[in-house]
Amino acid sequence: MLGVCLLFVGIVLINNGVCTLMKTDGKSAAIMNFLVGSLSVFINCISLVKGDYYAAGTGFLFGFTYLFVAFNNVFKLDTRPFAVFSVFVAVNAVVFGVVEGITGSTALGIDADWRWLCIWWLWAVLWGSAFFTDIMKKDLKKFVPCLQIFEGIATAWIPALMMLLKVW
Repeated sequence: MLGVCLLFVGIVLINNGVCTLMKTDGKSAAIMNFLVGSLSVFINCISLVKGDYYAAGTGFLFGFTYLFVAFNNVFKLDTRPFAVFSVFVAVNAVVFGVVEGITGSTALGIDADWRWLCIWWLWAVLWGSAFFTDIMKKDLKKFVPCLQIFEGIATAWIPALMMLLKVW
């Protein structure tokens, strides 16, 4: 299921970055966020029912991120609550990167794989950028949308293809 979820995380990140660069209307950009956020929540509800609490917990972070972005775009809400959520997620992403990339966890059945360290920490940077843009009100120009596109490709789409094709 992770490969399926990451495939759509890839396109929503790419879409969000491209839509920001093209100055697309937020309501139009929200559609993909609603679809991917809902898919992620659904997939991770299945993980929750199966008792895979780690997969569900980490996966819900993504689903709620995209739903939060969608609602913010549709209703033009204050983005600071999203930034607070994003900082929380970024801190957790650092921890998950350590567990999945460095230490592993026998209790969770996770073998350390340096690729997950890189992926989680790149996600932490992206989530953490909301602190600077939405709370500190720093104009990072094209950095964040370009980072979204890069991470959509490098941390989601390519790993998803590798998982779906069973080469990872």
